[in-house]
Amino acid sequence: MRTLHPGLRVTDIEASLAFYSAIGYRIVGTVPGTGLGDLTLLKLADDAFAALELVHDPRHPLVEVGNGLTHLAVQVESLDEVRRALAHAGFSTRDVESPGGADGPQTSWAIDPDGYRIELTQWPAGHALGLCAEDFPD
Repeated sequence: MRTLHPGLRVTDIEASLAFYSAIGYRIVGTVPGTGLGDLTLLKLADDAFAALELVHDPRHPLVEVGNGLTHLAVQVESLDEVRRALAHAGFSTRDVESPGGADGPQTSWAIDPDGYRIELTQWPAGHALGLCAEDFPD
């Protein structure tokens, strides 16, 4: 088993696609006219599978970000390149931090067009693709 993807409701699909494309997401496919709205499934370049679903429903034009979803974390190859791409697309990011010290991951935060917090993480060279047990010392 595996988790397939979260679905994020979005107000403006074009603005959301500009934001997530700047991070590195690409469209896998779309499913128009579902009971949830129009679905756009995205994947990152190195992934074989969809990892994020944008849900756009013109009948519900405003997204209200509550206190349930705290953030979405995205692993990036180059934090500097993604931050430049987001700036070029008109989006800002927070300063780069090193929460694990000089040898740990580097992170930066961005806010998507609907107010979702996005954590951008660049792992050090040689790190596994994602969090694993080795990241949590005894």
